[in-house]
Order: sequence, then structure tokens, then C-alpha cells
Amino acid sequence: MRQREKEETALFYIGWALVFLACALVLLYQLFPIPFSKLLLPCLVNSMFGIYCPGCGGTRAVWALMHGKFLTSFICHPLVVYAAVFGGWFLISQSIERISRRRIKIGMKYRDIYIWAALGIVAVNFIIKNLLLCIWNIDLLKNVNFSL
Repeated sequence: MRQREKEETALFYIGWALVFLACALVLLYQLFPIPFSKLLLPCLVNSMFGIYCPGCGGTRAVWALMHGKFLTSFICHPLVVYAAVFGGWFLISQSIERISRRRIKIGMKYRDIYIWAALGIVAVNFIIKNLLLCIWNIDLLKNVNFSL
């Protein structure tokens, strides 16, 4: 087995483990609901400097995505939608290829460009959110309605 195939196999199993973990967390939340405000931890960068860090909005984005609010999720942090789409397609296509014993060759292959695109999304998100906040006083994360 080539090195790239080993990496894809590892990503495949890690991906499905994360899906099952997320399902377990959703089930726990359904059994023991906690107000969303209790899940948000304060950002040290935002507390100290008054700007957003590159990860600010990620928790809100996951929450919105889980509730089917795709635009809200994208506004909070576009990396979450990107990861859900590409990660979901990777897992589904790899599963189909593995179940068919490689007769249906639709499995998405890992490419470094996906990581570079994710880093680009984080950088652009960081710049746009902070420009809106510092220049025009538009706080995207505080203006989003989270009464889901």
C-alpha cells in the first residue's frame, strides 16, 4: 500500500470516528440540554485586543450548521461549511468505493490543495471580520440571532 493510500485510509477512519463522536454529542445534548451561551468560551484574543482571532465564530458556525442554518454558519466561520462539504464528500465517496471493493472509483483523493484552501479561507475570514469590526463597527458574531 502506498503512503498516500495509507494516509487516505487513516483520514477515512478518523473522519468516521469524528462523525460518530458528533452524533454521540448531539444525543447527549438532546438528553441533557444546556443553554448555548454556556457552551461559548471567551476568546483571549478578543478579550485582550478587541479583535477576532482566526478561529472566532467556529463554535457558533457548527451550532448553526447543525440546525440547518447554512448562511448563518457561513457568516460565522466559512471554514466549517467548507469542512462539512469536503469532509462529507470524502467520507461518502470513500465509503462507496470501499463497499464496492474499488469497482466504483469515485473516492475523493487527498490533495494538499484542500489544506491550502482551508488556510486561505481562515485568513480571508480573519481579515474581513476584523476590517468590518475595526473600520465600520460591524460585529458579525454579535449581530447573528442564535435563538435556534
